[in-house]
Amino acid sequence: MIALLGCGVVLLSACGSMPVTGDIKAVDASQPGDSQVQVYAVAPRENATPGEVVDGFLESMTSDDPGFRTTRKYLTKEASRTWKPSAFTTVLSKAPNRSPRPVRDSDRSSTELTFTLTGDKVATVDAQSAYQPVVPTDFNRSLHLVRQNGSKEWRIDLVPDGLLLGQSDFKRLYRSVNKYYFAAGPATDQSTLVADPVYVRNRTDPITGMDTVTQTVRSLVEGPTNWLRPVVDSRFPTGTALRKGVTALAPDDRNVLKVPLNKKADGVGQRSCRMMASQVLYTVRDLTSARVEQVELQRSDGSSLCVLGSDQAEEFAPDGSSGGPDSQYFVDDEGHVQRIPGSTKGSGDPEPVAGPFGNGPVRMSTVGVARDEQLAAAVSQDSASLYVASVVSAGELPRPAVISRAKKSEDRLSAPSWDGRGDLWVADRNPNDRRLLRLAGGTGEPSNVRVPDLGGARIEALRLSADGVRIALLLTEDGHTTLKIGRIERQGGPDTRQDVSVVELRKAAPQLADVTAMSWSGRSRLVVVGKEQDGVQQVRYVQADGSAPASGVLPGANQVSSIAAADDEQLPLMADTEDDGIVKLSPGDNWQTVLKKGSSLVYPG
Repeated sequence: MIALLGCGVVLLSACGSMPVTGDIKAVDASQPGDSQVQVYAVAPRENATPGEVVDGFLESMTSDDPGFRTTRKYLTKEASRTWKPSAFTTVLSKAPNRSPRPVRDSDRSSTELTFTLTGDKVATVDAQSAYQPVVPTDFNRSLHLVRQNGSKEWRIDLVPDGLLLGQSDFKRLYRSVNKYYFAAGPATDQSTLVADPVYVRNRTDPITGMDTVTQTVRSLVEGPTNWLRPVVDSRFPTGTALRKGVTALAPDDRNVLKVPLNKKADGVGQRSCRMMASQVLYTVRDLTSARVEQVELQRSDGSSLCVLGSDQAEEFAPDGSSGGPDSQYFVDDEGHVQRIPGSTKGSGDPEPVAGPFGNGPVRMSTVGVARDEQLAAAVSQDSASLYVASVVSAGELPRPAVISRAKKSEDRLSAPSWDGRGDLWVADRNPNDRRLLRLAGGTGEPSNVRVPDLGGARIEALRLSADGVRIALLLTEDGHTTLKIGRIERQGGPDTRQDVSVVELRKAAPQLADVTAMSWSGRSRLVVVGKEQDGVQQVRYVQADGSAPASGVLPGANQVSSIAAADDEQLPLMADTEDDGIVKLSPGDNWQTVLKKGSSLVYPG
């Protein structure tokens, strides 16, 4: 392998002498996290050994080889014709190990050979570019080689579809992007944009020849991932695609991104077109070096279909539900709810909220505040009763909205959480009557939410996403607490008669054996507190699809018991700690103590 570091280029060569016997070896074509390295595949040398052929094939999969043409030279003609590298990608913790396994038939031992590829599988990426993490699992696949008729050249004739990459190469080759679709449901909800994270290729995709922006727009137009599809809508008409031959999209010198579409979009009305353009704008605005300020969608003949500027797209903003700078709220040592003004970024003087939570007779333990900061829900100190009241006007404490009958306080109500639609959620952890409850509008009658995949697990904590279509759950089972994300499906009208369920739970932090606290942090990201197996407590970011960003680990804090983040990712993280009280972490800074006394600090939601 020859590395031209000054040019950011790596050439991979299979012409070195590589043994086919002895210890198993790992093949890793790149340094971890080096996203600027560009890798070029090299064809097999003449009379390459079977081990060199296998190594060259694995290495070339990590390259930017157009159409994987060079990669296919390690295959027989038939295998090259049928191999589908774009079918899916398997991600291993490290580059695969390989070991030869000779065939038992002595008559074929000189013309056939099988190599076993092993490793720890941590994720797959499907044909929709959706990332699906798994608890590290033993991976075992085979490559079968044959000596070509009439020559001494070894080639692979049996190869699984898809790509096989170590985690470091995957992070170098791919990047996470958010596509945006509208929340499905009642008309009042259909202007809410929902992030749908996928992974696209850095630079140019070897299969399509498209740059990163074009890959992302193409994926957006093709529709949402299967997991999110039941709860979102796209304004692009079925069959809409980029105009044939489009492989590069970039904003012009006025930061306008022009997107040519096919005939399926020619007849779209102006309102629908503006919504389509908003989907594109929020999807691509952070992908280019120059921030996209305007999107122009074009008909199949090149004429303008509609134009939407960033100021006009504000009505569809994914994080526009809070309506202003988010304050922080916490429970003081007297059991009353206090507020730190939003404009201070956690540095202001706390003040009691208006109403019964600020000076009422019942001591509270946890609080959740609606995103419009008008109502709050608080759980009593014994965790038995949930109250809902105004935090902006005076009034008497109402009767409890929910009561848990569990004998022990730790088996009673969880901390409450509000979704972006104004509904209030809480879990009753009573072993004899476990329930996930939703109060429509925060004041409706509690209704049971079905969670078919829950099994024997118990909900310890919950947080609702701002878009109202996803819920993060801390679930305890068999002595471990894990983080899972569920999809919220609603049937019926926009009122209390809705039938609501949480379905298709999927792990969001499989690398952590135990998660003790979590909070949504932006559109499709969470901040979590947890431990790896036999590890120490850590604070880190995870994506809603379960992937972990390369820079996801945050500075540690002492004994964090809860954590809070805002819809706006630029606002500081806040955490409850045993030794330092309530602390905050601003971008680029270290943890700083905000309050020595107090607990259950939250942002609205």
